[in-house]
Amino acid sequence: MAFKGLLPDVVAFDPPWEVDDELWSVVEPLLPKVERRARHPGRKRHPDRLVFQGILFVLHTGIAWEHLPQELGFGSGMTCWRRLAEWTEAGVWPRLHETLLAELHGANALDFSLAAVDGPHPGAKGGSKTGRSPVDRGRMGSKHHLITDATGIPLAATLTGGNRNDVTQLIPLLQAVPPVRGKRGRPRRRPDMVLADRGYDHDKYRRLVWNLGVKPLIARRGTEHGSGLGTQRWVMERAFAHLHWFRRLRIRWEIRDDIHEAFLSLACSLICWRRLKKLPTS
Repeated sequence: MAFKGLLPDVVAFDPPWEVDDELWSVVEPLLPKVERRARHPGRKRHPDRLVFQGILFVLHTGIAWEHLPQELGFGSGMTCWRRLAEWTEAGVWPRLHETLLAELHGANALDFSLAAVDGPHPGAKGGSKTGRSPVDRGRMGSKHHLITDATGIPLAATLTGGNRNDVTQLIPLLQAVPPVRGKRGRPRRRPDMVLADRGYDHDKYRRLVWNLGVKPLIARRGTEHGSGLGTQRWVMERAFAHLHWFRRLRIRWEIRDDIHEAFLSLACSLICWRRLKKLPTS
């Protein structure tokens, strides 16, 4: 196919955008039902499963919507974009992430004893929730703020402008963690402790974290690097590496922030799905 010459490193073996029956059985019930008009049906709606694969293709490869190869059968780039916007408005992606977290929790694969937060940022081509980064020579960008469990599984992610201080997103991140079901009793929503680097060093936010029932483990400014927190924060570095393995998240091309947030949430869900698939079957 023509696109193979453009993307030789991502189409060699099993394409990651191919959706198997097992994953589709999780995604399909979350999609909004569309009623067909009997008298004036118009052009037949492209199958949701193929369109979903087209969205994943863009997420994985970073290709522009208008360059989506037609020979893949996923529909046009505009069809995939419209369906992504439709499903985003319907709240599909947060529900998908919450569903997969529940599966992991039920399999004892989530560790709420400790959570880690951080906020690296990609470049941006425009749109809302962008700003000039004070640590990147004033370049425009958007920050991905991420909170993971003790093993690096993403619990929640948020998007802000590159000029936003990381510490301002500490409480919103903790509050963004959904109620994780999967076991008897109340859903789990808060970790026991949260780990953060010196960028989050502020006594006001330590008190706010305590008020949520979470113990803050935040490095102090002006102290030596031998605090030992780095031996635990490597899971965060790995989590961001997994997140930005999706090429569409390395640079923010979307003008609409909700579309970029949709990609961000979908990427977190796919990371959860891969971890779930690696669990030993009983």
